[in-house]
Amino acid sequence: MDQHPREQSDQPAEAPVYTFPLELRWSDQDLYGHVNNARIVTLAEEARVRFALETAGREDDGRREARVVARQTVDYHAPVHYGPELTMHVGVVRVGTSSYTLRQQGHQDGRAVFTVDTVMVVLGEDHRARPLTDAERAHLQEWTWPEGGTDAEAARS
Repeated sequence: MDQHPREQSDQPAEAPVYTFPLELRWSDQDLYGHVNNARIVTLAEEARVRFALETAGREDDGRREARVVARQTVDYHAPVHYGPELTMHVGVVRVGTSSYTLRQQGHQDGRAVFTVDTVMVVLGEDHRARPLTDAERAHLQEWTWPEGGTDAEAARS
């Protein structure tokens, strides 16, 4: 179920701000019985698009400009398996002048299994980077990833 931090009370305070289940497909698996690493990038994309579509509207001023991926890093913490529910957490870890960084983190069986950080750049009508508006900034800051991270921080060390 889609949840905004102000609407959820059963999740710990350190949890990411936007949480929902993401369905895995049988075809996501590889010969080793776990979700293929390339599919993890696609799952992160699905989470990013869902986050954008389901939280949009607050900053929408009629602009139809592109937001493009400028950089993406993936940390694999544990194998992802078909079967157990995959819960996605999405939040904003940085807001810059014309870009922002989204964190998409997958959890399975109660632990972080991957973390994807994606730098998004907003393009103007001329297809060049443009500064974020005040409304866009406010919207993104509403979804700030909690300081101190989650159990993924421990998984990285």
